[in-house]
Parts: sequence; structure tokens; C-alpha cells
Amino acid sequence: MKKLIILLVILFSGAAANAQFNVGVSAGLPSGDFSEAYSLSVHLDASYLTEVSDDFLVGGTTGLLYTLGDTVGPIEFEDLGYVPVAAAARYVISEKITTGADVGYALGIAPSGAEGGFYYAPKAQYNFSDNLSAVLAYRSVSNNGSLSFLTLGVELKL
Repeated sequence: MKKLIILLVILFSGAAANAQFNVGVSAGLPSGDFSEAYSLSVHLDASYLTEVSDDFLVGGTTGLLYTLGDTVGPIEFEDLGYVPVAAAARYVISEKITTGADVGYALGIAPSGAEGGFYYAPKAQYNFSDNLSAVLAYRSVSNNGSLSFLTLGVELKL
């Protein structure tokens, strides 16, 4: 048991030395099954990534996905809110370009009693500097249909 604890401490110490914490904000337009029912989405992201190699990072991500409901004919759609909890992976293609994806589950938080669903978000990043990136993503929550968005935003490495 002592050996396992020592091994875990060593692994997490090394991971913390090569880890990065990122926060981001983005906005997007809906696509997919419900594109007419919603008008705009806003996303806040927080991720914690650890280097597996010089070019590959893995970790976890969470945040807030909030989309504004629209009116279609006589039907008014309520705003929707989700908290994604996902695994994250990033591959550094070059000093300026990074790709990756987040895959997990989005917890439904608004309106009350909203159902969650499978969450995925493939991403491409353009790195302006070591600490600032533009992020283009396709985000989707799937549950009896697909609520999807094409988003553009910024990410700050802390």
C-alpha cells in the first residue's frame, strides 16, 4: 500500500509540474435538429490538462453552456442550460495550431428538470501567444435529438 501511495504522489507531482489550467469564453450559433428553436449560445469553459508528451495533453473540462430560446410561430422555447463534465484531449500540431476534443456528459440545469445528454466538442485552436488562443468548436448535446452549436471564442492559459 505504501508503494502505491508513493507512486501516486510521484505521478501527480510530475503531472502538476506539466499541467495547465485554462479558462475560456465563446459564443455560438445553433445548428442541427433545433437550430430554429434557439438563437444564440454562450459558453464558459474551464479545463485542466496534463502533458502526456510534448505534443499531447489530456485532462478534464467543465463549464457552462447556456442557449437562448427563440419563438417559432406560436411556440416559445425556453432557455436551456447545461454543465458539461468531460474528458479532454489536445494535440499540438505546431506552435500556432492545436486540435482536440472534449467527450462526456452534459448535465441539464435549466429549465428545472432539464435532461442531460451525451456531450462532445471537437476543437481547433490558433495560439496567438503562450497564454492566449482563439478556439473554433462544434459543440453538441445529444438526447432525443441533437442540440448543436458552432462556436468561436478565446481561451486563456493560467
